[in-house]
Amino acid sequence: MTTYKAGDCKREEFRKYLEKAGVLDTLTKVLVVLYEEPEKPNNALDFLKQHLNVTGPDTADVEALKLEISELRQKCELLQEENNELKAKIQQLEPALEPEVPEN
Repeated sequence: MTTYKAGDCKREEFRKYLEKAGVLDTLTKVLVVLYEEPEKPNNALDFLKQHLNVTGPDTADVEALKLEISELRQKCELLQEENNELKAKIQQLEPALEPEVPEN
């Protein structure tokens, strides 16, 4: 009989933990959405995952994208510097390229 009470106590503590963390409320809301769905989905588990946003991006993918963004920003800065240098060279050469107008 004592093991039953100990298990019951642990169960109650876990329920309180879930309630405090908002898990029970979130699960209830998602299950209500599923219940109110006029056409039930073929895969209820996928429906729950989708509505719980469980299928978010993988951490490795996020890190790879952050690295790619950083590399592309550096490349963009280098290209902007090169563009500015080339514009300056063009401005220096433009006066030399203009044909001289003969005086009458």
